[in-house]
Amino acid sequence: MEKLKVCLMNDSFPPAIDGVANAVTNYADIITREHGSAAVVTPYYPDADDSVYPYPVLRYPSIDTTKLVGYRAGVPFAPDLMEDLGKCGFDIIHSHCPITSTLLARGLREQIDKPVVFTYHTKFDIDIANAVSSKLLQEEAAALLVANITACDEVWTVSRGAGENLRKLGYQGEYRVMPNGVDFPQGRVDEALIAEVTKGFDLPAGLPVFLFVGRMMWYKGIRIILDALKLLKEEGRDFRMVFVGAGGDKEEIVAYSHELGLDGTVLFSEPIRDRERIRAWYCRADLFLFPSTFDTNGLVVREAAACGLASVLVAGSCAAEDVDDGISGFLIEENADAMAARLRELLDAPEAMKRVGEGAQTNIYISWETAVAGACERYGAVIENYRSGLYPRRETATDDFLHGMASLMDFRNRRREAQRQLMEEARRSRDELVAEMRRSRDEIVQGALRSRDELMEGVADQRRRLNEQMEKLSQYLDRFL
Repeated sequence: MEKLKVCLMNDSFPPAIDGVANAVTNYADIITREHGSAAVVTPYYPDADDSVYPYPVLRYPSIDTTKLVGYRAGVPFAPDLMEDLGKCGFDIIHSHCPITSTLLARGLREQIDKPVVFTYHTKFDIDIANAVSSKLLQEEAAALLVANITACDEVWTVSRGAGENLRKLGYQGEYRVMPNGVDFPQGRVDEALIAEVTKGFDLPAGLPVFLFVGRMMWYKGIRIILDALKLLKEEGRDFRMVFVGAGGDKEEIVAYSHELGLDGTVLFSEPIRDRERIRAWYCRADLFLFPSTFDTNGLVVREAAACGLASVLVAGSCAAEDVDDGISGFLIEENADAMAARLRELLDAPEAMKRVGEGAQTNIYISWETAVAGACERYGAVIENYRSGLYPRRETATDDFLHGMASLMDFRNRRREAQRQLMEEARRSRDELVAEMRRSRDEIVQGALRSRDELMEGVADQRRRLNEQMEKLSQYLDRFL
């Protein structure tokens, strides 16, 4: 396959950590290593160290909205960035966020005439509802978001459920399911690492350990987990539950766990960025609990599968896609009673957890190398379709902004070209003046040298005549004295 030069855009990237940032990082790493070259375009973070990446990371101005949405918001009006991007020679632009990143992607398309692919990762109807209370404003925000997505040349979703959610928002175009991968290899980590990572947690040998990894938000189904565990504890069941992660609802979740009397049974860990240490938790646990209907792909479910850990999931959720109940996972209804019933069953049959964990590792695991290879193969088709004019250009409400940005870029380019020509003319004039001054200096010096030579010749002639007169005088004196 022909080597590609890919521009990846997303509103989150390390040091901001979430599932989409993880996806973009893996796209950039694997494309650079195996399929060509990549560059990441993302908002500015004051503590970012981009020198650690083997590909360029180009940042544009941002404002701090971490308390509101969990990450900084980029300011899409960035003409200096657009000028730099225009010189990079990209073959394709891939946006992973439907707001700022896609606006920038479309603006870059205006400039370099290359196709834009968009991947829908997250259920933005929930994000919009959490950020905006007004129903009217929610509808307006959704309409703008859908218009931005519709203007892209090809739309991908990470699951069938994500595509259905996009339809719910009002999107009517075509989309293609392109699943994300997992950056864990299949298999377990060293037992010594497991012991090191879990040190300090009360996890008695032989006692079942349940695990949750991810953002500590109520919409992840965490209330279902806690309510189910309360039912089990009231029955005298003994186990441990470990939550690994951070999030805006964590304080409330910890307080609710205490209220339910789960102290000592339910344990909380800080978020872990080291991937091997996260793997250690998956390898230590006996069952992964993830009753989320929010997530569009549930990467954590496949991370668990890589380590041979089975998950309890809500039937019909995106995270449960391609999972067969009792073979590669355990499916429940979306309530605490159903969760408690399934956990009760599995506590009495621990061999089932191990067997289904092995089935998950075999049946639902997909590596990032495989996922990105499929994406790069599709990039080639998108580029050819774009060259052939198969993608219609769709006018949207944001086109005036993009045309304005393009006009500004054109004005800046023309102004800089005029400045360049003016500087070139000034340099030519300066060079001509310097050359003329050098010619004048040389003429003056040559004239002075000629005058000096003439003077020296005159002095030599006078000296010669004086010597002749002195010789005559000497002869005269010798004759008469």
